[in-house]
Amino acid sequence: MKIVVIGLGQMGGNMALTLQAAGFSVIGTDVTAEARDRLAARGLSVAAPSEMPASDVYLLSLPTSTQVREVIESSPGLLSLAARGSVIVDTSTSDPAVTRELAARVVDAGLEWLDAPVSGGPAGAASGSLGMLLGGEISTIERVTPMLEAMSARFTHVGPAGSGHVVKLANNYLCAAHLLTTAEAVALAARAGVDPKACLAGLNSGSGRSAVSEVNFPRWVLSGGFDSGFTAGLMRKDLRLARDACDAMGLSLSVLSEVVERWHADTEGLPDSDDFNRITDAILEMAREPLPHERQETSR
Repeated sequence: MKIVVIGLGQMGGNMALTLQAAGFSVIGTDVTAEARDRLAARGLSVAAPSEMPASDVYLLSLPTSTQVREVIESSPGLLSLAARGSVIVDTSTSDPAVTRELAARVVDAGLEWLDAPVSGGPAGAASGSLGMLLGGEISTIERVTPMLEAMSARFTHVGPAGSGHVVKLANNYLCAAHLLTTAEAVALAARAGVDPKACLAGLNSGSGRSAVSEVNFPRWVLSGGFDSGFTAGLMRKDLRLARDACDAMGLSLSVLSEVVERWHADTEGLPDSDDFNRITDAILEMAREPLPHERQETSR
């Protein structure tokens, strides 16, 4: 199986290296020479978009639906360049409405489509332990199963084209909400004198646990690492996509609206470039503020 990976950022670059290490014939391409050079230095075969070879699978790892549309329609234009029967796999977190439109055009052109957004970050991409949500035909999944197995610890078919991106937005909405609610729960406990690590141990033994309490808080929040590889700007983008999808369907979800608002409330205190786990900073800081009687005593 020949694979071209389009987009050699932290995710795409690591996925390409993982697939190459698993024995696939992989070519990486990116619009920037810097990204191509960086991956070439790590042993990946690379090509400029204009020199991209024919392939069995085109694996896309791009920032937004805008870049996905561009790659498919115009630059380099997979609709016209890709051989009939080849597969386009979009691992980006894209707008489901755009995905469904593009998927229909891909299929009409004689190609196959999978939307396959991923979770697990750059570390998961490097270790082949991603989670993948798949939207498309079962027959297409069966064709590329060896590739999916090399990239992921688990992959889940959730429905026809676009379904993977819908469920990914739902997942990221929950993650964004859990960061807020877990931070508030830890702040509540800390204010009452409970050590945050002890609080998390208790939460993780009960029904309030989540991936955020089990993974994000110990690995990136309490450690102060904040190097997950996923930015606040990307989470904000995904939350807007989830909100817009609801608006387009006439669905009013009040908690989602509140979460979107909270994430966009302080873009100066939490720039888009910051690690997304830093949304917890301001909440946890409240637990460290002096109690009212302590402030009174200090002012005397």
